[in-house]
Amino acid sequence: MDGGNKSGHDRFLIGFLTRRLLGMAIVLTVMSFIVFMLIGLMPGDPIDIMIASNPDLTPADGERLKRLHGLDLPLWERYTNWLGGVLHGDLGFSRTYNRPVLDILLPRLGNTVILLGLSSLVAIAIAIPLGVIAATRPQSPLDGAINLFCFAGISVPPFWLALVFIMFFAVTLGWLPAGGMGSPETGLLGRLEFLILPVATLTIASLAGYTRFARAAMIEVLRQDYIRTARAKGLGSGRTVFGHGLRNAMLPLTTIIALDFGALFSGALITETMFGYLGMGKLIYDSILGNDFNLALVGLLLATLVVLIGNFLADIAYAVLDPRISFRVLEAA
Repeated sequence: MDGGNKSGHDRFLIGFLTRRLLGMAIVLTVMSFIVFMLIGLMPGDPIDIMIASNPDLTPADGERLKRLHGLDLPLWERYTNWLGGVLHGDLGFSRTYNRPVLDILLPRLGNTVILLGLSSLVAIAIAIPLGVIAATRPQSPLDGAINLFCFAGISVPPFWLALVFIMFFAVTLGWLPAGGMGSPETGLLGRLEFLILPVATLTIASLAGYTRFARAAMIEVLRQDYIRTARAKGLGSGRTVFGHGLRNAMLPLTTIIALDFGALFSGALITETMFGYLGMGKLIYDSILGNDFNLALVGLLLATLVVLIGNFLADIAYAVLDPRISFRVLEAA
């Protein structure tokens, strides 16, 4: 690549990244407006809840507190005030914890990213080999067994699976803790035994679907002309399947994994609740029930941001996996 072409490619890459980041900012802004309005339309507000739980507060105190916190303003004006504060780095305070929102959310977000990251990696590491094995032996007993496992995994609800794991591994056998996260001083390694059951629950919840998609993608790729040509030229089965077939089959699977990342967040809510895991899912759920406006709003936006980053990384993976796909193609798409 000469200097002119390299300079043009660099400029286009910078433009691509700028446009994608701008698109993510627009999505977050629209989502913040929608979520703000939906939460704002919920019955009651933090001041009403505070007055109901404290008999010493009078209705006059309630009106004064509403004026102090801007809760007497129209909803759209409250949103513009909140957005202005965000642009100045002020995300507000949590009513429940009486602390800045980010001080509460960032540790919980880290816990959820660890949980989702580990479960996704384990699911992908198991699903791809199973999908390849099933695709290279279609209609065989082994293929039937893998499909049966997949159908069972898709049919089992995560909350029921979590209960089974707790009853068997924690209560009956006593091998693993039933919930919690361990002591923060022990670090990640000290918390591994507390992560095994939640990670296993989320892994099985997504493993079956990934395996089915990997099998379908591999079967489609193995029917292509270039695979038959490679075999006709005497290329070994392993190099044909893994060197030519799997790399192309990873493209649709990458799309599915990126799109499924949002569904994993909803699964994390159930899993974190069942195992008492201090993550984002349970925190958002509790903050909505407790009418903790700022905490729920920023938590949902952080979850949206993580999903957007996952889809952005999937775009980068397309260009890495398939040389035919460039950033220009992705931008046109």
